[in-house]
Amino acid sequence: MPLTSAIASYDPGWLNRYDEEATRIRPIFGQRLLEYHHVGSTAVPGLSAKPEIDILAIVDDQMDCEDWTKGLSVLGYVRGRDLSFGHLFYRRNVGRVRTHKIHVCINGHDQIRAMLAFRDMLRSDSDLRERYQELKLRLERENTSGIGEYLDGKKPFIDAVLASLDATYNDAAT
Repeated sequence: MPLTSAIASYDPGWLNRYDEEATRIRPIFGQRLLEYHHVGSTAVPGLSAKPEIDILAIVDDQMDCEDWTKGLSVLGYVRGRDLSFGHLFYRRNVGRVRTHKIHVCINGHDQIRAMLAFRDMLRSDSDLRERYQELKLRLERENTSGIGEYLDGKKPFIDAVLASLDATYNDAAT
């Protein structure tokens, strides 16, 4: 079963697509937006990825879900299910092709550190990046059930990388 998009070789144009979309969505969040980041595989130079731009929007502790959903719908976004308390998800398709995803997290949410730390680890470690790319390509080839199966297959790798980062941090602190 296909994923939401086929994995493609790294495209340096993904950075421009992020910049353009971040500029488009920024007014929707107004004063609630503290910062936003390009996350996910398209944010990692040299990494093959589904060409879907992931944006992490960090907001203050107020969730204006209805206003954001209305504003983002004008830009072509649909609200997905909440990924956890304080972590909203929006997706944008052009035709039948997924182009963008927005993760809206309340400041301090655990997923903020996880998304940024994993991205930064992949950016700085070419061996890790290569292993992750090989895993993603294998998961895509072997996929029979769709995006859930693919995400479940990546989760142990991501969790192990984040756990190793936590272990390194804890060792350095002692």
